[in-house]
Amino acid sequence: MASSYDYEDAHPQQQDALGYDPNFVPDSVKTFVVHLYRHIREKNVYEIHQMYETSFQTLSDRMFKDTPWPSVDAVAQYVDNDHVFCLLYREMWFRHLYARLSPTLKQRIDSWDNYCSLFQVVLHGVVNMQLPNQWLWDMVDEFVYQFQSFCQYRAKMKNKTEQEIALLRQFDQAWNVYGVLNFLQALVEKSMIIQILEQEKEGLEQFTATDGYDYNGGSNVLKVLGYFSMVGLLRVHCLLGDYHTGLKCLLPIDISQQGVYTSVIGSHITTIYHYGFANLMLRRYVEAIREFNKILLYIYKIKQYHQKSPQYEQILKKNEQMYALLAICLSLCPQVKLVEETVNSQLREKYGEKMLRMQRYDDEAFALYDELFSYACPKFITPSAPSYEEPLVNYNQDAYRLQLKLFLYEVKQQQLLSGVRTFLKVYSTISLGKLATYMEVDEPTLRTILMTYKHKTHAVDSDGKIISNADVDFYIDDEMIHVGESKPAKRYGDYFLRQIVKLEGVMNDMDRIKLE
Repeated sequence: MASSYDYEDAHPQQQDALGYDPNFVPDSVKTFVVHLYRHIREKNVYEIHQMYETSFQTLSDRMFKDTPWPSVDAVAQYVDNDHVFCLLYREMWFRHLYARLSPTLKQRIDSWDNYCSLFQVVLHGVVNMQLPNQWLWDMVDEFVYQFQSFCQYRAKMKNKTEQEIALLRQFDQAWNVYGVLNFLQALVEKSMIIQILEQEKEGLEQFTATDGYDYNGGSNVLKVLGYFSMVGLLRVHCLLGDYHTGLKCLLPIDISQQGVYTSVIGSHITTIYHYGFANLMLRRYVEAIREFNKILLYIYKIKQYHQKSPQYEQILKKNEQMYALLAICLSLCPQVKLVEETVNSQLREKYGEKMLRMQRYDDEAFALYDELFSYACPKFITPSAPSYEEPLVNYNQDAYRLQLKLFLYEVKQQQLLSGVRTFLKVYSTISLGKLATYMEVDEPTLRTILMTYKHKTHAVDSDGKIISNADVDFYIDDEMIHVGESKPAKRYGDYFLRQIVKLEGVMNDMDRIKLE
C-alpha cells in the first residue's frame, strides 16, 4: 500500500508548530476507524451514514482543523490491513486535505492514483458493501472537483518551479481528461444503470423506490456510482463547453420525476444547476426557467433544515448563482408565467432593478449580462497540458473567456430583437410597412429581422424536435403581420392558499392575546 502522505512533501503550514505526525493515531481516530470498518463489514448503512456525515466532521473540526488526518499506513493495522477500507479512508483523507489545506502537486497526483485504484476495485472486483448514497455521491462529486482543480492549477504556469514542471511531465497521465471521462463512462456501462432505469419504467426494477439500496444482501456501490457518474459526465462536459453531449449523458435520468439524484441534496442541486446552464447555453430558455424555478422553490422550502450540514454554504452559493442564471434566462426570454410567486418575489428582490436595465439595448445592459454570467457560470477548464517549451504563461482564464464571448455574442443578437417584441406585444395586426416605419428600417430589412426573431425564439430539444421559447408569436399573411400572444392560465390557487395560511397565523396570534 503506497503511503498516503510523504511528510517531507507537506506544506510548511502542515508541519508547523502543531507538530503534525502522520503516524500518530489519537484514540478517538482509532475508535472511529474500528467502528466504521465494523459497520461497513456488517453493511449497516444507517450507522455508516452517521459516522461519515457527523463523526468525521466533528473529529475534523476538533482535531484536524489545519492538519491532515493520520496517514493510511498508521491506521491500517486497526482494520486488518483491509485493502478496500484503506482506499475508502484515503478518499476521505484527500477530500479533507482539499477542503482544509492546499494540496501539493504530489498530493494531487497521489489522489488521482487512489481514485484509479478505488474505481478499478469497484469495476473489476466484487465489492460486497453497501455505502450511503451521500458518500457515493461525494466520491463522484469530489472526483470531478479535483479534476477541475487540477486543470486550473496546471494552467497557472507562470510561477511553477522546475521541480513542479518536472513532476507534471513525469505524471502526464494524472487527471488526464480521457482518463476522467473513461472512468465515469466505465462506471455507467459496467453498472448497467441505463438498462436498470429502462426496466424500471416497465415495472421490472425497484431502483428508485429503494433509493438504489439492495435489501437482498447485495451491494449498491457499483449501481449507485454508475447512476451518479451520469451527473458527473454532465458536469465534466459543461466544464469543457460541450453542452449537447452533457445533456445526452443525463438523458436516462428523468428529471421531471423524483429520482435517486434527489435523495442527496448536493446531487439534486448540482444536477439541476448544470442541466439548466447547458439548456441556457443551447437557447432552450423555457426548459432552463422551468427547472431553475422548481429547484429554487425546493431550496427555499428546505434550506433551514440543512443549516448544520457541511454542504450548507455550497447550497446557499448555488442558490444565489441559480437566481442569477434565472435572471439571465428571463431577460432573454420573458416567460414570467413559468415562475412561482415565491421564487419571483425573491428574484425581484435580488435582481429586479438589474433585470429592468437588462431589457435595454445599450452598453450598460451588456455589462450586466457579462457580470451575471461571470458570477454564475461553472469554472470552465482547458483540459490539455501546456506546452512546456514556450514562455510559461497563465492560461487558466482562456476557457472561461471563450464561453463568455459566445454567450455575449448571443446576447447581442437577442437584444436587437427586443425592439420587435415590444411592438408585437402592442398590436394584434399591423402592416409590414407601418412596423418598418416605426422601427426606422426598410421593409426587406424588417423581413430579415422578423425571420431572425423566428429563428432565435426557437430551439431544438433533446429529442430533436423544434420548440418555441416565444411568449409572442406571429405569422405574415400578404402584407399584414398577425400576432398571437400566448395567454398564461393564471394560477390563483397558490396565492389564495398562502393568504389563508397568513390569515390563520394572524387569528392565532390574536387568540393568544388576553384582553383585560
